[in-house]
Amino acid sequence: MAAPLSREAFKTPEGRKRAMREFAFGDHAVLRALYDNSHEIAPGVFRSFQPSPAHLERWAKRGVRTVVNVRGDKPSAALFLEEEACERLGLKLVNFRLFSREAPSAETLLGLRALLDRIEYPALFHCKSGADRVGLAAAMYLFMKAGAPLDRALGQLSLRYGHIRAGKTGVIDAAFERYLAHAREANIPLTDVDAFLRWTASSAYDPARIKAEYQGKWWGNLLTERLLRRE
Repeated sequence: MAAPLSREAFKTPEGRKRAMREFAFGDHAVLRALYDNSHEIAPGVFRSFQPSPAHLERWAKRGVRTVVNVRGDKPSAALFLEEEACERLGLKLVNFRLFSREAPSAETLLGLRALLDRIEYPALFHCKSGADRVGLAAAMYLFMKAGAPLDRALGQLSLRYGHIRAGKTGVIDAAFERYLAHAREANIPLTDVDAFLRWTASSAYDPARIKAEYQGKWWGNLLTERLLRRE
């Protein structure tokens, strides 16, 4: 098995060819070319799958200033191509890692709120497929920045965008369902961001336990783990 592509190797002609192959086939860019899973979250805020350099050019022409990559900064062909394109186009690239098969931690949610407050808009948020992790980011934008009730904001995690809550990726939904039940019982407004963050920082919220208890349905797991092979 070949060693992972490094930034140094990417700068060579052969390394660049390898990056293009890995991006097209290993990262499934050829499949993403068949379906545009890009959407507007709110005016000047967008969600998408992993953009190619050509996609980033189009986003820059639409006025996007910041690209938020919620796949994180793990070295890969996709990341190297994105870094290069963003630098060339004058786009600010921000890497912030979210997970598709974990209940988000209190630290992650606080970090996401801080990120939403500090970045320059218009902004594009993306993961690999544009379904799960970017759905979480989009929901938190609507809830934390746009003032949407949490239950409505969570519409960003839906089958319309490719999110399959019956699979292991549904652990994200399971986490928020715990809070929605708590807020409704305690008569907490679903627009109260601080109350939500206090709850996630309390002993009432246990992301590890939620993940351990959540199993998903067999057919949902088949879709996310075997057929779609979600990251």
